Amino acid sequence: MTRYLLGILAMAAIVVASNILVQYLFGQWLTYGAFTYPFAFLVTDLTNRLQGPAAARRVVLAGFVVGLICSLIGSQIIGEFGPLVSFRVALGSGLAFLCAQLTDVTVFNRYRKAGWWQAPLISTLIGATLDTTIFFSTAFAAPLSFLDPGADVAWANEVLPLLGQGPAVPLWVSLAFADWSVKLLLALVALVPFRVIVSRRIAKLT
Repeated sequence: MTRYLLGILAMAAIVVASNILVQYLFGQWLTYGAFTYPFAFLVTDLTNRLQGPAAARRVVLAGFVVGLICSLIGSQIIGEFGPLVSFRVALGSGLAFLCAQLTDVTVFNRYRKAGWWQAPLISTLIGATLDTTIFFSTAFAAPLSFLDPGADVAWANEVLPLLGQGPAVPLWVSLAFADWSVKLLLALVALVPFRVIVSRRIAKLT
């Protein structure tokens, strides 16, 4: 377990920070958590590259457990509109994290022998798209209201122009699109630390 400790600690820090920062808005369509959570893919990909897919899956499972703990704590904190974390948000968050990160591990491994940037970029793009789709639809889509009939998601289904200027869509679609766009941007940014860290680690072993 100690050989995975750094990856586990890094993943836990990102998950905890994202769960806290998601409570604070950045503009109209994003929260500050949107800028920290995507680096979970960087941690997964670095672990995969340096220690292999089995180690990466262990780090993902550790992050999932930390996320569950954060959701349980948040569900007990009552805010102005009820619990800070509703059942649908907790379910969407857990499913999205687990499915997206494990998919990232599988895709990364598929492209492991390709160019150095292909495995982390392709796996993160696919994982990030899956993460956004699962989380926002599970947490806010009206057709899935049966998951938690008591949760009020009417605000998220108000029909408005996409990001304030596109076609009319439910508000949660704009939130999802903005979140997904940030994930794609940070997937490109994360290639820099990925390259630097992997190169330094390889240099130490040679």
